[in-house]
Amino acid sequence: MTVSFISRRTLMKGTALLLASTALARQALAQTAQTAQTNPGGGRLIVAADSEPKNLNPAIVASNGVFFVASKVIEPLAEASFDGKDGLSPRLATSWEGSDDGLSVTFKLRDGVTWHDGKPFTSVDVAFSALNIWKPLQNLGRLVFANLEAVDTPDDYTAIFRFSKPTPFQLIRNALPVVTSVVAKHIFDGTDIATNPANNTLIGTGPFKFAEHKPGEYYRLTRNESYWNKGQPKLDEIIFRVLPDRESAGAALEADEVQLAAFSAVPLADLDRISKVAGIKVISKGYEALTYQLVVEINHRRRELADLRVRQAIAQAIDKKFVVDTIFLGYAAASTGPVPKNAPEFYTSDAAAYAFDPAAANDILDKAGYSQGPDGNRFTLKLRPAPYFNETRQFGDYLRQALAVIGINAEIVNADAAAHQKAVYTDHDFDLAVGPPVFRGDPAISTTILVQSGTPAGVPFSNQGGYVNPELDKIIKLASETVDTAARTDLYRKFQQLVAADLPLINVAEWGFITVARDSVLNVADNPRWAVSNWGDTALQS
Repeated sequence: MTVSFISRRTLMKGTALLLASTALARQALAQTAQTAQTNPGGGRLIVAADSEPKNLNPAIVASNGVFFVASKVIEPLAEASFDGKDGLSPRLATSWEGSDDGLSVTFKLRDGVTWHDGKPFTSVDVAFSALNIWKPLQNLGRLVFANLEAVDTPDDYTAIFRFSKPTPFQLIRNALPVVTSVVAKHIFDGTDIATNPANNTLIGTGPFKFAEHKPGEYYRLTRNESYWNKGQPKLDEIIFRVLPDRESAGAALEADEVQLAAFSAVPLADLDRISKVAGIKVISKGYEALTYQLVVEINHRRRELADLRVRQAIAQAIDKKFVVDTIFLGYAAASTGPVPKNAPEFYTSDAAAYAFDPAAANDILDKAGYSQGPDGNRFTLKLRPAPYFNETRQFGDYLRQALAVIGINAEIVNADAAAHQKAVYTDHDFDLAVGPPVFRGDPAISTTILVQSGTPAGVPFSNQGGYVNPELDKIIKLASETVDTAARTDLYRKFQQLVAADLPLINVAEWGFITVARDSVLNVADNPRWAVSNWGDTALQS
């Protein structure tokens, strides 16, 4: 992706309604202007946010909706980088080295770091996080650290991870930004970690401290005056203003009520117009390590959906070109499987493909014995589109229409983010769901979890459809223990072929995101995970 900074004449609109939606907005604007005059390099950044995660702890829930806010407070061992060695930049770890046999990884940790409550950060916190949270509780860490058996702490600034089976260092290295958010042992030890209030009133080591959350209105973060990286943060405060209606994000930007909207919070249909507004820049850089995948999640407990022929018919009913051109306005590409094309290290095109062919889909269903009733329907399915993005909701509407063409009646059930996650990933109250999982550079990080069996109920963004394939599970397990890079890559190519053939889920499209910001916001998109990184260097022009 490339960066596009576009500024034109302003088109200011009446936004009294938006200003009235929260008293904070007026207060924030006034304080931002005043602070910028008296404290250049400080100020308050107001950001559009469209959801409020029920658990804000990224050590437990490694997802971008959580990272968006929490990554400024809770830090990982390393962050993604455009120019760092192996695409990484040190954070709480200053170096990492894997053993030749794949049985250990040694981390050297940063000295002089303190938690926001003043207590020192040490290797004990890393060991506690790894063994008590990442491995047993985290949606992604439970796969990456499946064979982690111990963490040695010979001193305060060394943590040696010991594995019971060979674990690819390539995987550990690729996973560091996503799965290694470190929390304080003294906050969580001896408590029920899953229900600890600190999951939503975060205490971390990052450049910003968690100050308050007013449900339905905002999250407020304030400067960590004792941050280990001297000179950071450059902002005094960040306000994540909750704007569930994405249509309002663009208007709020134009009115300068918010200064930044990430993750395509401004609808794609509005980008051309808003790119012409003076003082606003449209930025496509900063998401290179976050490829989103539009998928149809399938509940295999449903008799019809356990039938491969039905899944094949659904795949052939979907016009991927229409989805890319009409729903994503060309800001996406059609998917061929569970690994996106922009991951050439692992991607293979040598897998089953399902061309758009409703006639063939109808023929498959007829021959399989799913006859149409007097109303033209073969059976009815409950369809839950994920509420996170306009595109997932719009695709839900499209999928309902596409399924009607082949005689499947899809009844859409919409819900907010918390209710949707509970219904799909805990209660299994769905037949089909539209999901937007993220590919993070390695199939073991968020991709295999979508099809691997055995994940306990309640783990978000995982295989909760009841799909079980022993051959696929075996390949996933073997790849997790294969140290040789070429052999591991070959296993993931077989993984893609099996997924494409058996369709535990249906991959439809893959896309990146757009950030829209006022041109007063500096140092945007300076790493491949920028929106979910710590923003220590982000500043407001005085």
